[in-house]
Formats: sequence, structure tokens, C-alpha cells
Amino acid sequence: MLERTHVTAWVLAATLSAPLVMAQDASDPFAEVPNEAPAATTSSPDTSETSGDTAPASTEDTGDAASSDDFGAEDGFGSDLEDEYGFDPADEFSSAEEPEDRDPWEGFNRAMFRFNDTADRWFLKPAAVSYRQVTPIFMQTGVSNFFSNLREINNILNDVLQWKWGQAGNDTGRFLVNSTVGLVGLFDVAQHMGLEPSDGEDFGQTLAAWGAPSGPYVVMPFIGPSTVRDVPGVVVEWYTNPLTYVDDTTVEYSLKVVDLVQFRASLLQAESLLQGDRYVLMRDAYLQRREFLINDGEQEDDFGGDLDDYDF
Repeated sequence: MLERTHVTAWVLAATLSAPLVMAQDASDPFAEVPNEAPAATTSSPDTSETSGDTAPASTEDTGDAASSDDFGAEDGFGSDLEDEYGFDPADEFSSAEEPEDRDPWEGFNRAMFRFNDTADRWFLKPAAVSYRQVTPIFMQTGVSNFFSNLREINNILNDVLQWKWGQAGNDTGRFLVNSTVGLVGLFDVAQHMGLEPSDGEDFGQTLAAWGAPSGPYVVMPFIGPSTVRDVPGVVVEWYTNPLTYVDDTTVEYSLKVVDLVQFRASLLQAESLLQGDRYVLMRDAYLQRREFLINDGEQEDDFGGDLDDYDF
């Protein structure tokens, strides 16, 4: 059983590393070659002076190019939102850092995003929708609590690695209470005892606490948004997941599929808010969420900082 676990984890690591190797060979391997301007658009001075149709034609071409979207966005959607609500979602989630600095492999990442979205649209999302329709709410809550309780082991390990002893004690208490009194985690009894659930810790956050840089943003096949620093956390979480050590392979993967479907079902409502360039929205939301988790929710606020130089 242990040998099977090691082999499977190494196969997983090799699968996750392949896109990074491809991305290092070319910074933008899936970039589309821009279409060359047709020779007919270059007009001589005589035709430009005598014909008044040239300007409208070029304006129409420019509009088509501007309204095209790399991933199924509706034409002019961002401008409609900006006119109606006064903001553009892509600008709202963007940061001061330039996109090419955060996402130098955007061509590759968009290709992986389309691949993952297609797989989700045809397989995972229908299963999640069916799961939500046929499963009572209390059962969905129990399933979610069960798998969240198993993830407390990964939280505890990374709490210790980051020297967060208070949070480690809280997460350990939650795991012990919910695993016993809460019937293997089906009920979150610990929350009613003052042991509140944390936002969770993973090995990517541990590496950040150790000073490792995040590296470029990357979209992994079947896994989704990540950074180069967060990729090893997937392999570490494989080993810290108690389901990995279940002797029966059928039971192990059946439980992991249920966990995946339950997690996907929890995102259905939030997914309906993503419109426009979904790739940009998900990328920026992911990066901001990671910064929030790494900083434990602490936000730098320099409002009024200049006033410290004055005495009142």
C-alpha cells in the first residue's frame, strides 16, 4: 500500500511539473501570431483623398478587434458594466503590479484555463449540479464537515512548520473534538465550544512564511490557479490526506471524487458572478486571496501615515 502511494504521488508530481517545463522553454508557447494587415488596407494618397469610405471601414475593423475576447466574453460586456455600475470587473480585481510581471506565461495559462473549463463544463459541473439537486442540505453540510475535518491534519502540520502554536492548538482541538463527539467530523461540534475554524494553512503558505518568492502565476491541468511556489503544496497535501492511506483503492478514489464534487458544488453560486474575461477575474481573485491567507488577513493601511510627522 505504501509503495502504491509513493508511485502515485510521483506520477502526480511529474504531471504537475510538465506544464512548468513547457512554460520555461518559451515564455508564451501558446501565443497567437497576430494577423498581418492586408495589403488592401494600405491605400495610396490618391485613393485616400478621393474616397470617404476608408475611415469608417478602419473603424469597424478596430471595433471588431477590440471586442474579440480570448475566452468567450461577450462583446462590449466590460463597457456595459462600466456604464451601468461605474466600474469594470477586470479593473476592480486588478492590482498595481503589471500583468506581465504576475503572469508572464499568460498564453500557456489561458490554454490550460480553456482546457480545465471544458473538462469542468462537460464532467465536473454537471455532477456538481446533480449533487446539489438530489442531496438534502443537511447531508451536504455533513459531507463538507467530514472532509474539512480531514484537512485539519494538513492545517496542523503547516501550523507547526510556521510556528503558529496558538492556531496549531486550536486546529488540533477541532480535529479531536469533531472526530469523536462530532461523529468523525460530520458535525462541527468544536465551533460551538469556541474552537472556530481557521482559513486553513497549506505548504505554499509555509514556503511563503519561510521567505520563498511566489514566482509566476500558473494554471495547472485539472487543478486550476496556482503559483510556482504553491505547486509543491499539492504533492505535500497528497501525503497529509488520510484518504491516501486507505488500503482499498476503490474506496480511496470514491471518497476523493465525492470531496471534489462537494467542493465544486460549493462554488456554483459564486461562479454565477463571474462574467466578462473570466480568466482575468479568476487570476486576480486567486492572487489576492493568496496574499490575504499568507498575511493572515492583515492589510497594510497607510492612511494617515503622513500625519505621524506632526504633533497635535
